Amino acid sequence: MATGGISKHQQESASQPMPKIKLLTMFRLGLFQMGLGILAVLTLGVLNRVMIAELAIPATVTGATLAISQFVAPARIWFGQMSDAKPLLGHHRTGYIWIGAALFTFILSAALQIIWKLGNAVQAAGGWSWTEQTYGWTALAALIFALYGLAVSASSTTFMALLVDVSDEDNRGKLIGIVWTMLTGGIVIGGITSKILLMPLESPNPSFETLNASINWLFLIVPIVVLGLALLATFGVEKKYSRYTSRSAMVKREDKITLGTALKILTASRQTGIFFTFMLVMTTSLFLQEAVLEPYGGQVFGLSVGQSSQLNSFWGIGMLLSLSATGFFIIPRLGKRRTTGLGCLACAVCFILIILAGFSANVKLFQATLVLFGLSAGIATTGALSLMLDLTAAETAGTFVGAWGLAQAIARGSAVVIGGAILDVGKAIFTVPVLSYGLVFATQAAGMVAAIWFLGRVNVKEFRDNAKQALATIMEGDLD
Repeated sequence: MATGGISKHQQESASQPMPKIKLLTMFRLGLFQMGLGILAVLTLGVLNRVMIAELAIPATVTGATLAISQFVAPARIWFGQMSDAKPLLGHHRTGYIWIGAALFTFILSAALQIIWKLGNAVQAAGGWSWTEQTYGWTALAALIFALYGLAVSASSTTFMALLVDVSDEDNRGKLIGIVWTMLTGGIVIGGITSKILLMPLESPNPSFETLNASINWLFLIVPIVVLGLALLATFGVEKKYSRYTSRSAMVKREDKITLGTALKILTASRQTGIFFTFMLVMTTSLFLQEAVLEPYGGQVFGLSVGQSSQLNSFWGIGMLLSLSATGFFIIPRLGKRRTTGLGCLACAVCFILIILAGFSANVKLFQATLVLFGLSAGIATTGALSLMLDLTAAETAGTFVGAWGLAQAIARGSAVVIGGAILDVGKAIFTVPVLSYGLVFATQAAGMVAAIWFLGRVNVKEFRDNAKQALATIMEGDLD
């Protein structure tokens, strides 16, 4: 298909009403996110552990290397704009999703081999030190994780744009709920799969050869499965359900959707900045506890390492329960913005309860509050993501999704660092551990209240009016 025109199928679909996406197809789309959840376990669970514990690579070097994949998030805007303007393999979204998935699964497998080389360099030096070898392999590892992040950005951004294209306002909450439930399910499946495939490492003091063979096998099989899930999830969906050609006023003028044009539409409304700030504040506030939750359980509640490692499962269960339920039952009754506000407020209350549980050292209250936090986070996440997909212009949906993805990536990447810094400040001010950790949770509660304030200023109608006006100006040639 020519990049400047449309196919016969697209011309016909633009004039005929599109079929509504079916529930089974929603679950099929969720397989893509399930695959990303599985890979998250490989990178942040298995690879992180191997680098630090088995290969004696410093945690700072490990964290910085893995975090490179988040720092390339600005490329999401460009990938989104490319999918808006230039079809690939005959489609605006699917080609980018498939090629990105093929690349990030291959790159992750290749990244492991570079990590082994870095580990060998550390062993040859008799421990960690900055030598010519460790410098070189660390730089190469950083480069390959940057490429990994770019491939994930290309695939996941266009996947989100596909969700916009195939859904309508009345079923978008259900779609988001299902897809993000399956993302969380993928994390669970990834953990179980890793445990099964790494059974040889359960024996006391496994040899390095056993470690190497087991991890290599895991990083060979799982990426292949994830690639298969990505293909199965999206095969034929865009062709049958996409509303892109019927919604876009520039469907016959794809060459007009340059990056500059897309950015002008993106910044045409003050609502873009308001919602970007909301996503930044909400997401950061949601994840500040990631760096401190397990230490809080150990120092304040006296939990063992094994017990504290299970704390994330409590709020994970709550989130898993509420994601789909929010899309099916809460959003249709309250609307997307009110649902999001309810979730943020409930999260703020949960953070206060977590502090109170620490003062009483009540483990059961702590665990129950984490489940409640998971339920609240699921409500806030589903509402915010559904609202996010409404805040797009049809012609530049990929660009907008890229911008919102950038906000989330910045927030997730900085939340762990900020959370640790706040804890250090708390320790410098307070001698009682519950107060030191409480400063982190209190900051999260305040952040959620601030997020609600920004949310109250989000106006979907104003956003759409401004975007349409900017688009009309472009169509008239005034912005060229």
